[in-house]
Amino acid sequence: MYLAFLSVVHFGKPGIWVRLKKDISLPLLPKQHRARLERRMVGSTNRWRFPREPFSGDLLGLSQMCKALNVDFEEALKNPDRLCISQIQKILSGNLKKKTIRSGEADVILTCLGSKWELHQPQLFQSETLAKLYLMALAQGTTSPTKELERLLRAQLPGKVKERPPIKKMIISLKINDPLVTKVAFATALKNLYLGEVEMDMDDVLGVLASAHILQLGSLFQRCVAMMVNGLTPSTIKDFYLAGCKYKEEQLTTACEKWLEMNLVPLVGTQIHLRKIPQELLHKVLRSPRLFTFNEYHLLKTLLLWVFLQLNHRIQTVPVHETVLAFFNSFPKKYSFLDQDTGQSLVPLFLCLRLHGIIKGKTLEELRHVNFFPESWLLRVTANHYHALESGGDMAHVKDLTTQAMRFGLLFNQEYTTHSETIAIYGFFFEIKGIKHDTTSYSFYMQRVRHTDLGFPSSLCEHGPVSLRAERLVKYEIRAQTLVDGKWQEFRTNQITQKFGFVKPSCKSHALKVQTVGIPIYASFSFIFPIS
Repeated sequence: MYLAFLSVVHFGKPGIWVRLKKDISLPLLPKQHRARLERRMVGSTNRWRFPREPFSGDLLGLSQMCKALNVDFEEALKNPDRLCISQIQKILSGNLKKKTIRSGEADVILTCLGSKWELHQPQLFQSETLAKLYLMALAQGTTSPTKELERLLRAQLPGKVKERPPIKKMIISLKINDPLVTKVAFATALKNLYLGEVEMDMDDVLGVLASAHILQLGSLFQRCVAMMVNGLTPSTIKDFYLAGCKYKEEQLTTACEKWLEMNLVPLVGTQIHLRKIPQELLHKVLRSPRLFTFNEYHLLKTLLLWVFLQLNHRIQTVPVHETVLAFFNSFPKKYSFLDQDTGQSLVPLFLCLRLHGIIKGKTLEELRHVNFFPESWLLRVTANHYHALESGGDMAHVKDLTTQAMRFGLLFNQEYTTHSETIAIYGFFFEIKGIKHDTTSYSFYMQRVRHTDLGFPSSLCEHGPVSLRAERLVKYEIRAQTLVDGKWQEFRTNQITQKFGFVKPSCKSHALKVQTVGIPIYASFSFIFPIS
């Protein structure tokens, strides 16, 4: 069948339309599709709209539509949402931003934060927030908003060669309640309307981000996010993470989490900024299988220091570990710290620790003396160690490599050509090692060593057991991560089960080979001793 109607054709973006009358052929539609595509005729002409939409983008026909539906046009124009102002803004910004400013005189005066800013239409309509305020003021500030709006729209149609007529200067007001928005940051955001790539300091980026969010300046907002992702430090991690949560910017919150997974122990844990880390963020990081730590005891010390700093707000320097232990030892001995009211809310954090990874008797005795953990926790750890020693190192209490493995780490810095550490577990000794082959090539592996080997640190076996078993079954995984251009590169082996002997090739693990320009490299070694 044939229908004659005024079709709508957009120029560039949806929102403002040019009418072209056409006769087009439409096939008969199946019954199930007719209701969805039904068009409602409005007025005495054949203009139409979809019934599910309050108003179409047919702005020049809006007046007639309102009359036909008995809707007051003045009231409709005062309701920006019903007029799809976001679509109007897109069209006007697209047409206006390429035009030069008519004169030095501003079209709009914006009052905000106790100041006044003069703006021009080509720049104002780049902000959806300011565009809505302007169109609302246009509707309220004239006796004939229809003519004012149509004149504004017609003036921006493509192909216009004449100079657009002067538009009445408007005064609009914007109230901001976001404490992150400062006058300097807001001025920077407005400056971006004119310069496009405005320069920002890291000290102001948080306020500019908040200003861009309020003004709905998407490109500026994403520039701020990218700048914050690349500017994560111990002093900025808290504010940037909270901003990501506040504005629901997943890219920023994820970047903060990944950065802290690598830097909690080696960097943040050595500075007073550790105090600022929110408990919710800390909990997420502790649960992550990607968390980097030199060993479980280092992670425990970092977490104890965080608790100490939460309870001692006046402390402005990082105390030595003995001071932290003495503080917790000062609490009543009747109950452990985590069993008391002060510590109960912190239990989820310490449940993330793998206390069975703390093996040294001296360290376990230290934990018992400080009375921080419930006695049942320490008894379970001690019993697991006893059974593992009794069964030749088999860890019957550990099943899952991802969430329960003993973990050790190497932080491979730029000055290293080789870097290694020796670890002792139930009388078995392993060397974890990293080697730099050239400027971008590295390899990481672990190998079993004898306690009698030349250069072996005597302190490791001085007060500990020595196993004489020729072979030890080990399930392990090696992982390396580094930051390159704001993105984390991750390299890892599979989960490998291997018998380690004393001679090559059985004494050496599979090597993780890494090709990267990133530095430093965070190398993690996770392993368990399965039942053999």
